[in-house]
Amino acid sequence: MGLIHTCIRVRDIDASLAFYKQLGFEVRGRLNFDTAYNVYLGLPGDRDRLELTVNIGHDEPYELGDGYNHIAITVSELDSKLEELAEAGIEPDNPPYKVLGKPIRIAFVRDPDRQLQTLS
Repeated sequence: MGLIHTCIRVRDIDASLAFYKQLGFEVRGRLNFDTAYNVYLGLPGDRDRLELTVNIGHDEPYELGDGYNHIAITVSELDSKLEELAEAGIEPDNPPYKVLGKPIRIAFVRDPDRQLQTLS
């Protein structure tokens, strides 16, 4: 068994693609259906891991419930990535912070549909 990908429903594919490209994702393909389409993304050197689904005609925000939390992504240098994101208008929810007992720092940013993503 293995994890194939994670799917996120989005309303504005252009805004979502711009956001995920800032995090380093590459567009890998698209699959069209009668009432929806999927855009598949992956990070360099990895396979497709993220599916953005657009349900045609769905203009209201999606209810995320309280079960979803975030997708975690590693970056080579957190501060420079946050500077790059800031230039694109993407700010972290809070300043980066250290994880207790670990030599890493993390920050959370939100995609255009206000879904939380973690950078470390």
